[in-house]
Amino acid sequence: MVFSSNVFLFLFLPLFLLVYYLLPFKARSAWILAGSYALYSWWRIDFLWLLVAVTAAAYIYGLVLDKQPDGSVRRWTLTSAIVLMLGALAYFKYANFGIESFNAITQTFGFHPFAWTPILLPIGLSFFVFHAISYIVDVYRHEEPPTHNPLDFAAFIALFPHLIAGPVLKYNLLADQFRNRTHTIEKFSYGATRFMTGFAKKVLLADTIAPLVTATFHQSSPTFVDSWLGAIAYTLQLYFDFSGYSDMAIGLAAMMGFKFPENFNHPYISRSITEFWRRWHMSLSGWLQQYLYISLGGNRKGVARTKFNKWLTMVLGGLWHGANWTFVLWGVWHGTLLAIEAELKQQKRPTAPAWLTIPGTMLLVIVGWVMFRADHVQGALRMYKGMLGLNGFGLSDTLAWQVKPSVLWTMLLAALVVYIAPWWGTRMGDVGSRLLRPGPVVAATVLLLPLFVLAIMKLSAQSYTPFLYFQF
Repeated sequence: MVFSSNVFLFLFLPLFLLVYYLLPFKARSAWILAGSYALYSWWRIDFLWLLVAVTAAAYIYGLVLDKQPDGSVRRWTLTSAIVLMLGALAYFKYANFGIESFNAITQTFGFHPFAWTPILLPIGLSFFVFHAISYIVDVYRHEEPPTHNPLDFAAFIALFPHLIAGPVLKYNLLADQFRNRTHTIEKFSYGATRFMTGFAKKVLLADTIAPLVTATFHQSSPTFVDSWLGAIAYTLQLYFDFSGYSDMAIGLAAMMGFKFPENFNHPYISRSITEFWRRWHMSLSGWLQQYLYISLGGNRKGVARTKFNKWLTMVLGGLWHGANWTFVLWGVWHGTLLAIEAELKQQKRPTAPAWLTIPGTMLLVIVGWVMFRADHVQGALRMYKGMLGLNGFGLSDTLAWQVKPSVLWTMLLAALVVYIAPWWGTRMGDVGSRLLRPGPVVAATVLLLPLFVLAIMKLSAQSYTPFLYFQF
């Protein structure tokens, strides 16, 4: 069950919130856990055991680490915990990739492929494993005390707004909120408004652009216009799909009294790749910095090692997104760009003006997104050939029927939103605090309601379109 579905909108969410607000505060964590497990089981109930097992292991490891003095035994305990968590992630997410890569190599030498039954990836595994690891490492580092409330901890791991596609959260961000949080009309209204905003972004913008993206990336010989149109369309689709999900997650959390951190901050106005990663999927960027980059040594072991650590962090971050060489190469692309920017910063080169750096950064991001979206490396190379004009320049006949005026207008609208929203936010001040005031809440809701209704009508008419980040 996904947020952008009629079952969620008209059955699960109203029933969940009704019971949630009827229950006393002390019983709400249990209801959150039950509702989250029910939503997760809607997809496949047989993988619920994995979610429960990861939760239980993280909770127990936290208690064990707290009782151990600093030393080798404690370090080995941490190591075993991380190996266990990453082992589960590796088996379910990368076993198929490993066997397929192994078979590809052996077959080139004339050997028979290794027989293998493909493994199904449990939805949301990458996210709840990262939640568990961050908790265990924080306890090990003495950055937070272990929780002695297994119910609240299980509810945090399974909390359905962030269970399936993030944001990636640390337990200490929500621990106090599980113990004590407020529920007000203003907060609920803000949550509903934020949810409707994300829903409209996903259904009206991302889903409208999606068919053009699919058709372009399936082209055998895309032209210059085909390739660039498809690459720009995917750049917009991915942003509005994933930021739409994040808006919906933040809104759902607010309706339950929780405050989630922001996950996007207008990334397409970045003036460098370094700035882009401070604005895009900020919860994941923060996680990679705190638990991977710092663990590799951060900037504590010299300039050359710092650049390598940045590069390796992005490569591993790319691999986290999926078991495919396209994600590895996408990570290499961004890691290399970050290392180059670090070198230029060290040389204290003069900063170029925004009119040059913003389009330049977007060009680098778009080129990277092609590899990120492609089904395989060969598909990305076909797109790159088209972007260089090696397959001709005009719009191909095979793609022309997908380029409908409604899609082009939607892309234009999406682009306007991308570049007008930051200016509007600056003029309006802090959007969150303003929307928590009764007047703006009512005004925003009135403006959003027609779009929300239109999005529901479109959702009912279209086929199933899950969020793009569900695959990770």
